[in-house]
Amino acid sequence: MQYFVVMIDYGRRGREAVVDPEITRREVISRIASGEYQNVSFIHEIAENVVEDVTEAILSEAALPKIPPEDVDLQATRLDHIRDLRKHERA
Repeated sequence: MQYFVVMIDYGRRGREAVVDPEITRREVISRIASGEYQNVSFIHEIAENVVEDVTEAILSEAALPKIPPEDVDLQATRLDHIRDLRKHERA
């Protein structure tokens, strides 16, 4: 069995892993190119018992521009980290 895991980052609202064994590589590329999948953190291809990170390959096939590191919202990242620390302190 082969399938793809697409991790989408919604920032402060969290992350979502889209896992559907019926979606092909071509369909993942199509959804990224159309904008249905945005802010992709990573894409893993799972085949049998092997996991492969295919993020770069699929994003390049979908012809998405790379965002330079200086365009990353560091304040949102810091606030997410603080929220996660607080959440784990309560547990």
